[in-house]
Amino acid sequence: MAKMLYSVTMSLDGFIAGPGGDMSWLADHLGPDPLVDEIIGQVGALLVGRTTFGGDDPYKGTEQEGEAFGGGWAGPQFVLTHRVPRASVPGVTFVGDLDSAVAAAKAAAGDKYVNVLGASVARQCLEAGVLDEVLVFIAPVMLGDGVRLFDHPGGTNVRLERLRVSQAAPATGLWMRVVDGAAPEAGAMSG
Repeated sequence: MAKMLYSVTMSLDGFIAGPGGDMSWLADHLGPDPLVDEIIGQVGALLVGRTTFGGDDPYKGTEQEGEAFGGGWAGPQFVLTHRVPRASVPGVTFVGDLDSAVAAAKAAAGDKYVNVLGASVARQCLEAGVLDEVLVFIAPVMLGDGVRLFDHPGGTNVRLERLRVSQAAPATGLWMRVVDGAAPEAGAMSG
């Protein structure tokens, strides 16, 4: 059965996008990384938030613009949104609720990972108790403002277990497992 993996690159100060969703900062930190290559081969489907799907692209102005993992991956994508575009997008299914989106993405992924892209959809998956793992690549830069890796107003305590640490020139990777399907509740401690 497919596992749900939130994978993302963040700045050292915890931002995955700059102010206004700007991803241009990331272009300087993309490069060969054996762990990225490994995980791309293990991804069977993407579950993407609407803001991420329609947002800025670190590959803007290049041949890889608009391609998952800069064109390094191809497969089914499921976008969680309440605003379905009028025109269809090849390879993309727009889904209106989290449960249906997770079920469809898992079915499409088979025994591979569903890679979750977007802070909001990752938080929703975590709160629903369906997020299994988190893979964060920490880039050697501080942005000072933007979209946080994880934001939970009122705070929470999501327990994680380290599975693996990697280092490559562009970033340091931390791969974690969500302990006991920890699902935070608003203002509450999970565990």
